[in-house]
Amino acid sequence: MGYFNTLLCMSIKKEHGVKTNLITREGYLQLQQEHTHLWNVKRPEVTKIVSWAASLGDRSENADYQYNKRLLRQIDRRVRYLRKRIPDLKIIDYSPVQDGKVFFGAWVEIENEQGETKKFKIVGPDEIYERKDYISIDSPMARALLKKQVDDEFDVITPQGKKQWYVNSISYQKNS
Repeated sequence: MGYFNTLLCMSIKKEHGVKTNLITREGYLQLQQEHTHLWNVKRPEVTKIVSWAASLGDRSENADYQYNKRLLRQIDRRVRYLRKRIPDLKIIDYSPVQDGKVFFGAWVEIENEQGETKKFKIVGPDEIYERKDYISIDSPMARALLKKQVDDEFDVITPQGKKQWYVNSISYQKNS
């Protein structure tokens, strides 16, 4: 359940920062599951607690009431967002044409000049939370990687300056 609470806290940032409507099938199913869980499980639970806390009397000093009322508003905000966002998303499935090049949904391993490596999957902006091994297709790194092949060099401009990276591997299998 911590996953859903984290998403609730991040929903305002996500709602205003989303650019691309692309999503993997796995990510789409997770958003649908989140919506179903929030609407059918979490919201009724919190509504019961709010009703119980309200029945105790003075709501102005009732921490249970205030906390759960705030949580209910966050749930409602997230549900509204998901109901609006999910129909706009475009599921991108793997295509054999992608083999050998970096496209949406690719697992990519890169290396910099110091020999440091990073491995991540390029996904839609709705999928990156709670995953340190996912990056958004909208990120400068992902944009620089698109259409690259193994052994290609590419530059990414960061606040610390321009950094050069090399593509070590590209795959489209699910990472365990």
